[in-house]
Amino acid sequence: MSFYTIGELTITDPAWVESYVKTVTPMIERHGGRYLARTPKIERLEGTRDVPQIYVVVEWPTREAAFAFYESDEYRPFRDSRQAGAANHFVAFPGEDITGAAKIG
Repeated sequence: MSFYTIGELTITDPAWVESYVKTVTPMIERHGGRYLARTPKIERLEGTRDVPQIYVVVEWPTREAAFAFYESDEYRPFRDSRQAGAANHFVAFPGEDITGAAKIG
């Protein structure tokens, strides 16, 4: 079953961004991840909370692959720089429909 991560970022110090994108993009791909979106083009449909500057959506082959990447020593310094230079909100979830009504996958 596919697994997904969504990141919401508002950059507070852009010093980390260039190195992060250049290095982490292929790093995610080596760990089995695939970017589905990385964009600032966000349009609110509902709700009142602040919209972040950037949304990032990554598809992973498994939960284990997503967490192995996130917790890896290779990624840690880049995760730390991102956390220091942006307001972040990241979530992870399986590609499933708990109702069973939708065809997923």
